[in-house]
Amino acid sequence: MASSANPFSLSLSSELASNSSLHCANSSEVFLRFPNSPAPPSLRSSFVSPIKIELNRVGVSALKVSRIGSRISASSTPVMDQSPSQTSPRVPTVVEVDLGNRSYPIYIGSGLLQQPELLQRHVHGKRALVVTNTTIAALYLDKVVDALTRGNPNISIESVILPDGEKYKNMDTLMKVFDKAIESRLDRRCTFVAVGGGVIGDMCGFAAAAFLRGVNFIQIPTTVMAQVDSSVGGKTGINHPLGKNLIGAFYQPQCVLIDTDTLNTLPERELASGFAEVIKYGLIRDAEFFEWQEKNMQALMARDPGALAYAIKRSCENKAEVVSLDEKESGLRATLNLGHTFGHAIETGVGYGQWLHGEAVAAGMVMAVDMSYRLGWIDDSIVKRVHNILKQAKLPITPPESMTVEMFKSVMAVDKKVADGLLRLILLKGPLGNCVFTGDYDRKALDDTLRAFAKS
Repeated sequence: MASSANPFSLSLSSELASNSSLHCANSSEVFLRFPNSPAPPSLRSSFVSPIKIELNRVGVSALKVSRIGSRISASSTPVMDQSPSQTSPRVPTVVEVDLGNRSYPIYIGSGLLQQPELLQRHVHGKRALVVTNTTIAALYLDKVVDALTRGNPNISIESVILPDGEKYKNMDTLMKVFDKAIESRLDRRCTFVAVGGGVIGDMCGFAAAAFLRGVNFIQIPTTVMAQVDSSVGGKTGINHPLGKNLIGAFYQPQCVLIDTDTLNTLPERELASGFAEVIKYGLIRDAEFFEWQEKNMQALMARDPGALAYAIKRSCENKAEVVSLDEKESGLRATLNLGHTFGHAIETGVGYGQWLHGEAVAAGMVMAVDMSYRLGWIDDSIVKRVHNILKQAKLPITPPESMTVEMFKSVMAVDKKVADGLLRLILLKGPLGNCVFTGDYDRKALDDTLRAFAKS
């Protein structure tokens, strides 16, 4: 049964984005649609006309929130006309995450760790703590310390090197960050600097949110997964044995610095894992980006610098717009979790670190697409295209054989998207690039999907 809360609608409008809209039929359902255009608008990080959000709840006084001077805009320029090779190798692309006085830039480009002014402008005190892991420290710790200190003799740098892997994303490891910060007598004007993938970024951000009740932090993501998704938007946290990312906080960084050169040392499996999140953006809200991926996945897998830079930029633009509109995941932002409810169950069920996050999300997206098809919400051509692009990216399209229906159900029951006992899911509905966040679906379709992909 769907939630019985009062229905409301949420619409996004601006002079440059009048063809795109978001509709929420009720409190458990969010639709993202581009009704009158064959091509969803592409996003640009430039100053545009004001965007207005209106939230109207039936029977309740209307709540209106206006954002003036948004830096995320919508444009009808087709993504196909944007050649990845046009990306300048040394001048950073800047995508702004618009959150009022907590707005921050995402710098994207090659060789950015060799431009110390980019980092130093966001460090306001005289102390910094670099948080990284054993793998990344050997590759980039010295470069990051140099970028923070070059021409800046007044700053003092500490570092803490954590074990590498999802299985260490827990309270015991987090305490090592606090131990170092307290032993070093860092104060509230210090800055934490996360250097690594999603695990390091999530833990460093959570530590920054909690240490002295909040200190500044910077994200320097070194994996595709972190660069296109986890470093942007302020989700921080750690895992619990009973569920992934159940302990954490929304806490925004001062900036995100994406040096695409760090991908040169990324293992093939980690590279492919990150593309799951890139594919997700195309499926839920950017059909032309998905079409671009279908044509350029081989270039991405071959680490073509232009293709990678474009995919990262486009992904960050999508994420930045969503975060700007729904920072705390009250509705729209939840759509970024396509496949994650199934995927998190896989990660928890098989043991953290056995499957990479992107691998689990890939299988989870296939399950979400299967359920969408069973509900009659999409046609089989979308199902086939999802299978094909995941295969191109060398990502799994089925969960591990050890997963059972009961394992899925027990983990999904404590998912963060459960509200009043109702499991809400992100599913595709309509043409490619449209999705719904809803608890109003036939439970038989969910059961049928679970039985099709897992043992009873």
